Amino acid sequence: MTDDESVDILPLLDELRAIGQNGLMDADSPYDRERNERLLELASEYYGKTIDVPPAEVQDRLEKELGYATAKVGAGAAVFNDDGKILLVKRADNRKWGFPAGGVEPNESAAEAAVRETKEEAGVDVRVDELIGVSHREAGKSSPHSIIHLQYLCERTDGRLQPSHETEDVRYWDIDDVPVWHPGSRKLATDAYELWSEMNEKQ
Repeated sequence: MTDDESVDILPLLDELRAIGQNGLMDADSPYDRERNERLLELASEYYGKTIDVPPAEVQDRLEKELGYATAKVGAGAAVFNDDGKILLVKRADNRKWGFPAGGVEPNESAAEAAVRETKEEAGVDVRVDELIGVSHREAGKSSPHSIIHLQYLCERTDGRLQPSHETEDVRYWDIDDVPVWHPGSRKLATDAYELWSEMNEKQ
């Protein structure tokens, strides 16, 4: 490996976390439990060093994740106005523009999550019209964990644009005018626009 090359350690840490968490569920002896707890401690320590979050805080987050460790599931909404501009939120964490989106909560469908997140982050009510697609985001791209993301084409039904504690701004954008995109969002926006255009042509 040359000095210019670097290793993306987050996928490794994500796998170590999953091995440790799943191992705790299957541990038959105190020695097995101790080994798997150590794996979680190491993952927490190096998550903290990699994403600049205190290891204790990372450990607390990991301990709250009960059950068998799997990929996270997220959902987002693509909403267009009559002029074909897309609704985007400026995220408070990285100040980049992306869709209203977030993690799917327990006992909630991905479509329900997309509707909820749009209301929470952008202030508007929407209904789901169509699934645009399903994508995989590797650990470290926009989260320390790998994510299965479902993107929905939605239609605004009520409400008014209003940011939340998670968003600094909310507005409709021409796709080509967005200054800084949240990672992966531009391609999703393009796919959403193509589907929206096809649906409008059929009406």
